[in-house]
Amino acid sequence: MARAKMLFSLTAASCLAVVLSGCSHNTVLWGGDGAAVIDTTTDLIDAAAAGDADQYICEGQDPELRESADWEGLSAEEPERFVAKYWPDQVPLKPNWNIGLSLSAERVINGEEFPGYVFYRETDDGLCVVDVTWWTVETG
Repeated sequence: MARAKMLFSLTAASCLAVVLSGCSHNTVLWGGDGAAVIDTTTDLIDAAAAGDADQYICEGQDPELRESADWEGLSAEEPERFVAKYWPDQVPLKPNWNIGLSLSAERVINGEEFPGYVFYRETDDGLCVVDVTWWTVETG
């Protein structure tokens, strides 16, 4: 019971610190740069679902965005600094960040294709998309 009270107290204190500091939850968890990746990704998802994602694409890049319906019901997951050994195909595109996307439960259907990861490059104007990898749901 004491452990549960301690955990509750720490969680409450963390939430209060976020509120009082004016920082978002994502900023506390991922830092300012990571939070920017999450925020940009959330905005990209909304724009792509509306068929208006061109403003997020890096100049000279042509990532595969497919149809606007493919972006509906997605959410941004955890931002990661780009690591070349995990993503060798993206190395020539010089991304700085990547972030996974997840499907809403109603879209988790065997064979469903969706944008699984987005890769960003940092520019003077902020983040822009250099690539999108597509994944296919495979259920047992």
